[in-house]
Amino acid sequence: MRIVIAGGHGQIALRLERLLAARGDEVAGVVRRPGQAGDLLAAGAEPVVCDLESASVGDVSQHLEGADAAVFAAGAGAGSGAGRKDTVDRGAAVLFADAAEAAGVRRFVVVSSMGADREPPPGTDPVFAAYLRAKGAADEDVRKRSALDWTVLRPGRLTDEPGTGLVTLSAGSTGRGDVTRDDVAAVLAELLLEPGTAGLTLELIGGGTPVAEAVKAVAGPGGR
Repeated sequence: MRIVIAGGHGQIALRLERLLAARGDEVAGVVRRPGQAGDLLAAGAEPVVCDLESASVGDVSQHLEGADAAVFAAGAGAGSGAGRKDTVDRGAAVLFADAAEAAGVRRFVVVSSMGADREPPPGTDPVFAAYLRAKGAADEDVRKRSALDWTVLRPGRLTDEPGTGLVTLSAGSTGRGDVTRDDVAAVLAELLLEPGTAGLTLELIGGGTPVAEAVKAVAGPGGR
């Protein structure tokens, strides 16, 4: 498979690139800065320099030509304000989905966030609330697209501890919990192989089920 990952220098994306390259997939990661290319090459991925905040659909779609799948794993990141949460976590996700459609790429996986399906509770930090609203709006946009075999993955609180390979994955609610970035990447890699997860919005936390089994358990007979 050829897989193009938006936000290719992110912590989850780099882990995913290593996994995909190790199993023999052809991987490209979209990054904003040329200086990030070395880390992608070390992970086994082809670096593609393209700023999703300023690019056009045509700019991005040319990098998706011939791909079998696209993964949106970009984010404005720590230290960014509410404005960039909207331009990256929502705007860039919508642009990447538009580009995937234009390039004829059907399989589309989004890394979202737990809590993006509801209005943030009173007292939530304003920037974090903007992040959740942006993620929710992007998810809503993608889920309306009949031209994409989409899956939305909503992990719980992310940690940098070593992955366990054991998770709880549900098309309903998992409840709140932590999950390692290693395990999120492993779930994404499995989702790309499982067409029966198309059309699903999934919550993910650490748990007791091996990743491959957890993905198979939520999959339908062949996708939507």
